[in-house]
Amino acid sequence: MNETLKRCLDDLEIRIQPQIEERLLQEWRDFTDNRLSSGFFSPRRAANSPPRVEWPRVSINAALQNYDQMALQQYGACSRLLAEGAGHILNVRCNYGSSIVPLLFGVQPFIMDEEFDTLPTSCPLNDIDAIKKLIAAGVPNLRAGFGAQVLEMGAYYREIAAQYPNIDKYVFIYHPDLQGPLDICEVVWGSTMFYALYDQPELVRDLLELATETYIAFMRKWLEIVPFRPGGNAHWGLYHKGNIMIRDDSAMNLSPDMYEAFAYPFDQRLLREFGGGAIHFCGKGDHYIPRMTQMDHLYAINLSQPEYNDMETIFQHTIDKGIKLLDLKREAVEAALARGRDLRGQVHCW
Repeated sequence: MNETLKRCLDDLEIRIQPQIEERLLQEWRDFTDNRLSSGFFSPRRAANSPPRVEWPRVSINAALQNYDQMALQQYGACSRLLAEGAGHILNVRCNYGSSIVPLLFGVQPFIMDEEFDTLPTSCPLNDIDAIKKLIAAGVPNLRAGFGAQVLEMGAYYREIAAQYPNIDKYVFIYHPDLQGPLDICEVVWGSTMFYALYDQPELVRDLLELATETYIAFMRKWLEIVPFRPGGNAHWGLYHKGNIMIRDDSAMNLSPDMYEAFAYPFDQRLLREFGGGAIHFCGKGDHYIPRMTQMDHLYAINLSQPEYNDMETIFQHTIDKGIKLLDLKREAVEAALARGRDLRGQVHCW
């Protein structure tokens, strides 16, 4: 641990006030456990806690190259939450982008130029023969690509937490961005996967099976280092019941029937395997939301673009069924309230 990181962590440890964090966490648990019966949930800390030292800005590319820089970047975000009195749960992650699992399969990384300060992605194969070889090879080396760095960074967070009691108790280490089976397949295969849904559906299912097995294997390895917290976990500062946050961005391209065939069973397996959790999706999802929310162990939904959705359909198949909406845009909440929509105490927004 370098001196800059130690100085900043010392600062963060002192500024974390247990009584404030306990109160905030209890508010999130009350929301999660259905103790709110109406309106919406929008928490804030009881007081601001500005930094006492200067925290350096760390770019994404710098963090990718050095564990101390990654720690500074992630704990720096916690410092800003305390300074602003924001209502997010303090949390850090191994911030290596959305291609952590695809890179295990040997696709090539695509690192963005420093000036964009954006997480890396990867280059798809768009090659059916290459896809067949991946399927034949089975679950890949879990330390390929960024795999080793992710696991080692998780261990480093645990080392840091062992030295700082407040950080250990109140800063959640949340699981890395493993996406979801359908997203993994699209990123590995490329856009021609959508033709294959019609032309070679069994091949797509075989890759989905492999993606699911690989997700499970990597998550199990992660949990040897950073176990889930009992009762609920945080993701992007959002506390939710269960343990995992699946990403389903690719599903917006599918019909409801195709969603049920190529996304639903694989997501359901992950939710059952890891004690439930939440699902995030971008874009339009109102066409498949009735199917999605039939899954058991699904406790919350995070959708980033309500403007692309019929929100009454979304509400009927989430909050009316007791499934939370997390981080819903404020304008969508206000529009619902203006038309007299009862949000049932099931919606969170900032």
